[in-house]
Amino acid sequence: MINLTIVAGARPNFMKIAPIIHEIQKQKSAGIGIDFRLVHTGQHYDKKMSGDFFEQLNIPEANANLGGGGGTQAEQTASIMIAFEKELLENRPDLVIVVGDVTSTLACSIAAKKLQIDVAHVEGGIRSGDLSMPEEINRMVTDSITDHFFTTSEIANANLKAAGVAEDRIHFVGNTMIDTLLANQKRLIKPTGNVYDTLEPQKYFVMTMHRPANVDEESKLKSLIEAIVSGVENMPIIFPVHPRTAKILEGMGIAYPNLHFSPPLSYLEFNYLVKYAKGVITDSGGITEEASVMNVPCITLRDNTERAETISLGTNELIGTNPENVAPALSKLMEGNWKQYQGIPMWDGKTSVRIINTIISLYQ
Repeated sequence: MINLTIVAGARPNFMKIAPIIHEIQKQKSAGIGIDFRLVHTGQHYDKKMSGDFFEQLNIPEANANLGGGGGTQAEQTASIMIAFEKELLENRPDLVIVVGDVTSTLACSIAAKKLQIDVAHVEGGIRSGDLSMPEEINRMVTDSITDHFFTTSEIANANLKAAGVAEDRIHFVGNTMIDTLLANQKRLIKPTGNVYDTLEPQKYFVMTMHRPANVDEESKLKSLIEAIVSGVENMPIIFPVHPRTAKILEGMGIAYPNLHFSPPLSYLEFNYLVKYAKGVITDSGGITEEASVMNVPCITLRDNTERAETISLGTNELIGTNPENVAPALSKLMEGNWKQYQGIPMWDGKTSVRIINTIISLYQ
């Protein structure tokens, strides 16, 4: 029997683990000796940021919730490590699977390796080259102690090889988040409310912002929003506000007739909006992947990306964080001159099958 522990902590993790869990359940039903424990670190504890995902993506309730939310980066890392070490001592697996690049990924990898337990990193090897991003540090530290890497692109493979990782530990499988997206295309839900009732396909924008470079300085955030509002020709802009950004927006008095703030949306609601949008404006990494596969123009307010394939083969363009760069990009988009999705290798909805088949071959 292969015993796995799967770790999830923040919103993006749930999209990445759902198809892996479904494939394990399928293999187990077919008589393969494989089972898992799901550990929720509690890094995201808002219901819309975490709770809804279990229901919408058909993920079973976690076997353990570590309650690691809140506090500084260091406090959160320490809290998760302490609780996860206890979990592993009580329920020792053959392999710990971590996904993405959040605090939970780093903390649980370290705790597992200290106990001499193998670690597999789903989405290993991606790099932005920007050490000001906490996520980049999480990726680098996690990959420095990982046993097996499940990669999303040839770029990630090259990064790992350049770091001296042996080829037999690099498994090019694709993107589990795209597995989830493709599996749920027909289940997407239009959000309810007066604003959403008036939206017409291709006649509105979706915006998200949460990175410090864009939101920490009030004047910068205000200038970015002004540039976006003025560049969309009065089309509605739906702005689901990350809790971090919400705190900064409080009291700023930003109000425009076509700018609609909303709380964080559920997975199925948010991707419904992305699918039918004229375009997406974001500083998120994962959203650039989903927008690309849905062939929706994507403007990214960052100077770098760890997902370069969304630029070379997808619909994503980096424009930096300078508000002056917004108008030219939006003008190009509004004129219909945006690039089309070219297809990214292995982003075919079968990544989780390749992951579990690989694990079975390695640990059976």
